[in-house]
Amino acid sequence: MNAPQARDNGGARPNWEKSLTATTAEQTHALAVRLAAVLEAGDLLVLSGELGAGKTTFTQGLGEGLGVRAGIISPTFVLVRIHPNLPDGPRPGGPDLVHVDAYRLDSAAEIDDIDLENTLDSSVTVVEWGHDRVEHLSESRLEIDLHRAIGLGITGFTRSDGGTLDFGNEDTDEPRTIVMRGYGPRWPAPPEPVATFEGNA
Repeated sequence: MNAPQARDNGGARPNWEKSLTATTAEQTHALAVRLAAVLEAGDLLVLSGELGAGKTTFTQGLGEGLGVRAGIISPTFVLVRIHPNLPDGPRPGGPDLVHVDAYRLDSAAEIDDIDLENTLDSSVTVVEWGHDRVEHLSESRLEIDLHRAIGLGITGFTRSDGGTLDFGNEDTDEPRTIVMRGYGPRWPAPPEPVATFEGNA
């Protein structure tokens, strides 16, 4: 486990920081599926990364692991999409997934205007581009930064079931670095799926 690094989070420091390497889109997706198994209603995840870094791929994996309605895409043009838990999914009765794209929101005040507080306690909330915008929503959160190789084209990756993963490059063997940080009492240490992830295997 890496030592926590300083980051501008209103003075808060992470309890831990861990860097992982995923060499393919499927590994990024699989990590998120595993992480979803330990997520609970009320959890807040903040995703950061340039276009094509894999934020939507990661969110699709979370949705699969949570057992919510399929069809997760970037919610850029509607800001918020709610994916309800499926009674016949892997976690019947589990939390819904609220997927937010804060790219066009300039402040925490604009986040408040979309009333995430109404769903926060009953859902897992994932906010893309949420850094410096959503930290006030919860004292505990997971920050997940996805970094891609520089100079790669932005394209899609098609899964075997026909769904598109937003990993951002035809060469799916190009590694991505995924940096995770845990804040607050909910995340005193890396959860098991993060602590044991071996993306290079």
